[in-house]
Amino acid sequence: MSQATYPIKGMHCASCAQNVERTIKALPGVKRANVNLASEKLTVDYEQNQVNVDDMAQAVKGIGFELVKPSDTEVFGIQGMSCASCAAKIEQATRKLPGVASANVNLATEKLNIEYNHQELTANEIMRAVKEAGYQAFILKKDDEEKLAQEKQAAIKQMWRRFVLSFVFTAPLLYLSMGHMVGLPLPGFLHPSTSPIAFVTAQLVLTLPVLYFGRSFYLNGFKMLFKGHPNMDSLVALGTSAAFIYSLVGTFAVYQGQVEFAMHLYYESAAVILTLITLGKTFEAISKGKTSEAIKELLALAPKKAVVLKDGKEKLVDIAQVAVGDVILVKPGERIPVDGVITEGRSTVDESMLTGESMPVEKQVGDTVIGASINKTGSFQFTATKVGEDTTLSQIVQLVEEAQGTKAPIAKLADQVSAIFVPVVMSLAILAGLAWLIFGHSGLVFALTIMISVLVIACPCALGLATPTAIMVGTGKGAQLGVLFKNGEALETAQEIQTIVLDKTGTITKGQPEVRAIQTFANFTTEEMLYLAASVEKRSEHPLAQAILQAAKEAQITLGQAFEVHTVTGQGIQAKVDEKQVLLGNEKLMQSFDVEIEAVQAQVAQLSSQGNTVMYVASQGELIGLIAVSDPVKTSSPQAIQDLQKMGLEVVMLTGDNEQTAQAIAKQAGITQVISQVLPDQKSQVIQELQAQGKKVAMVGDGINDAPALAQANVGIAIGTGTDIAIESADIVLMRGDLNGVVSALRLSKATMRNIKENLFWAFAYNVLGIPVAMGLLHLFGGPLLNPMLAGAAMSFSSVSVLLNALRLKRFKG
Repeated sequence: MSQATYPIKGMHCASCAQNVERTIKALPGVKRANVNLASEKLTVDYEQNQVNVDDMAQAVKGIGFELVKPSDTEVFGIQGMSCASCAAKIEQATRKLPGVASANVNLATEKLNIEYNHQELTANEIMRAVKEAGYQAFILKKDDEEKLAQEKQAAIKQMWRRFVLSFVFTAPLLYLSMGHMVGLPLPGFLHPSTSPIAFVTAQLVLTLPVLYFGRSFYLNGFKMLFKGHPNMDSLVALGTSAAFIYSLVGTFAVYQGQVEFAMHLYYESAAVILTLITLGKTFEAISKGKTSEAIKELLALAPKKAVVLKDGKEKLVDIAQVAVGDVILVKPGERIPVDGVITEGRSTVDESMLTGESMPVEKQVGDTVIGASINKTGSFQFTATKVGEDTTLSQIVQLVEEAQGTKAPIAKLADQVSAIFVPVVMSLAILAGLAWLIFGHSGLVFALTIMISVLVIACPCALGLATPTAIMVGTGKGAQLGVLFKNGEALETAQEIQTIVLDKTGTITKGQPEVRAIQTFANFTTEEMLYLAASVEKRSEHPLAQAILQAAKEAQITLGQAFEVHTVTGQGIQAKVDEKQVLLGNEKLMQSFDVEIEAVQAQVAQLSSQGNTVMYVASQGELIGLIAVSDPVKTSSPQAIQDLQKMGLEVVMLTGDNEQTAQAIAKQAGITQVISQVLPDQKSQVIQELQAQGKKVAMVGDGINDAPALAQANVGIAIGTGTDIAIESADIVLMRGDLNGVVSALRLSKATMRNIKENLFWAFAYNVLGIPVAMGLLHLFGGPLLNPMLAGAAMSFSSVSVLLNALRLKRFKG
């Protein structure tokens, strides 16, 4: 039983508190739930194996409130793992700790991502739990990454040396033990028929160094076996130990005159198995390193130095010394050191390494530049706005690393199998050996062969690597294409999407509206009407307001002061300018204030049919003008929408515009289904209605008012050029500001999930088919018996094949 306390947001009264309390109590595994309205906190007693904090958060969200999880995610490096069973044991050991919300071990990166409540648990307690499970955990810091990478490279070199040295002794051993059986010559002093003692002694002498070089299999395998957490090393240790001990007994028998034992030794099996598995582990380590190459490539993009201007002088400094506010000089061909805003000069910049967009972008004074992008043509100066871990590049790397630390739901079955895999295999090996010994009439040697083959062919590694390696390569490739998946679940869910809802402004369109037409009434001039409208909008950040302000600026109109400004959500704005009551907004706003607009509906209809958003302007209760604003469709939108439709997706445009304007924009973009006149707070409701029809829905948006809809959707996709809150609410972030990124994201999701399914199929198929063959199923019907050496080779190949299949994703083009 665990107890935890979580803040609850959105409660206003005792009824709210009772609703939250009642909802949490209804969850399975919850024994007690109390909500304190004064402190706005929920205290709950629950069984961790039945319910977790995510279940509670989802339940609370379903009734309109928010449960704030006080837990933080911490990353620990793990040492001592050899297979998926190890990862499963660490997850089991940490998930049962109090205050742990989730714990995921990535076998490929050898990291534990754990989300826990610091009020209930400490990092030392987590490390202690991992140690008790038989492994070593340490808090992973940013500075440790390079050191770990160097250690892994050193470990790969060490494994290569182990393999080479093992091979040096295994090759003559194999020749000695098997060569004469296929007609290869042996010198008389080593031939089993003439010199049996020398024959068996030579094999023993050649085997001992191989056992020594592979001692880590025994040290780790038997340690975990005695702890009750057997892993792949345990299987190898048991299988090869059985072969060696049996052979050792046979050797002593030969010494005592029973020379027939000379032909029934298994020294070469033990040595060859160890050598082949060492080779397989070496290839596996190399392949694992390649799965995270995308992050290494991103990190390598960051320049190490920057030219800072101080007192008019250029000074070359380390990137770590650059501070916010520093003025930096960038020359043609150089990488931009950090994020900032251009203050002098102009150039074209290649941002392809972050956005996936190959065309250079024009930059001038006032434009934002991104650290690690390449300055192509002119020199310029810029003021640093983000440095260190706050830069866009650092944020991307962090996002990708977090995604690689999560698991996709599809991995659940493999995790469940991995947790019991090794004990089941050991049981099957013993049962198969005993069955052949008792019923097979084949003797101890045959039964031993069966047991060894079963132990060494079983491969939990392939199961454990199937999902994380594909996710690592997929998310890394996505980052290179400017598509950032926040977690494995988003990567999996994206390929299930049936309906994609596109916000209009800034998503389908450029998000930079322009005034296209102005009409005035009641003897007002264009300048007079623009003066009132722009004065009202002077402090607004809305794109339509910016278009009006730009028109007033171009007309050189000096703006007045607006008082009593009041925004009417989804309708417009009212204010006083020069003691005049001014209204600026849509038809609903005019109707709310009884402003007569019937006489101008023909003009409004005509302007709207041309794709314009028409705003009414009224003064003192009388209509004085119409402002037609158009937000041009991005040139890339029609083709991207066509691609989405070719993928079989239902594409819907969502907008607050009136029906006529919305249809005109939709026609330009190639969209047939339009939901118009939707208020900002109704967008998430639209998503809910589509989901209620049984559809898996993705929402694409870029504004603050898109955030609830992004959170509500099965997959929220934020245009990276949008607001921080929209990006925070999304599951996928697109670094470039067009819909081609959506197409790439969905295609990459499908490719990655297809790869994962292939990996899981082969991992399961390998074990499901390989283990029965090793148990002698084919031999039972007159077929061949699996040699333990071939079993060891097959086991090594299975893991490597899964990794190589995952690496195929690196060829994905988008």
